[in-house]
Amino acid sequence: MISKRNKTAGFSLLELMIVVAIVAILAAVAYPSYLQHIVKNNRAVAQQYLLEASSLQHQYILDNRAYATTLAALGSTPIDRVSDNYTVTITGVDNTASPPTFTLQAAPKAGTPQEGSDTLTVNHLGQKNATWYD
Repeated sequence: MISKRNKTAGFSLLELMIVVAIVAILAAVAYPSYLQHIVKNNRAVAQQYLLEASSLQHQYILDNRAYATTLAALGSTPIDRVSDNYTVTITGVDNTASPPTFTLQAAPKAGTPQEGSDTLTVNHLGQKNATWYD
C-alpha cells in the first residue's frame, strides 16, 4: 500500500521571497513617477492661484487706482495646498510707473516636494516665467 504524505498548504520561503522582490521592483519604478506627479500637480495648483490673484489685482486697480501690495489687501489667501508648498508674495509693485506694475511670485518652500523647483511668476502684463510651462 502506498502511503499518503501529509503535505501542508502554504508558501515556501523561496516563493515568498520572489513575491517580495517583484513588489520591491514595482515600487522602485512607480514611486519616483508618483513623486513627479505630485510635484506637477502642486505646481498646477499654484499656477491657478497666481492667475486668480492676478485677476484680483486687475480688479483692485480698477477700484482703487493702484495695485495692492499684499495678498490680504486683495482679500485673498492661498489654499492650504499652495501655502504648504509655496510662499506667495506680491513684488515689484510700482503704482507711479506708467502703466503701474506688479509681479506675483510663488517660491517653493524648503522641505516640501516642490523644493528645488523654480519660482513661478506672473506680472501685470500676464507674462509668465519659462518654468511655468514645464
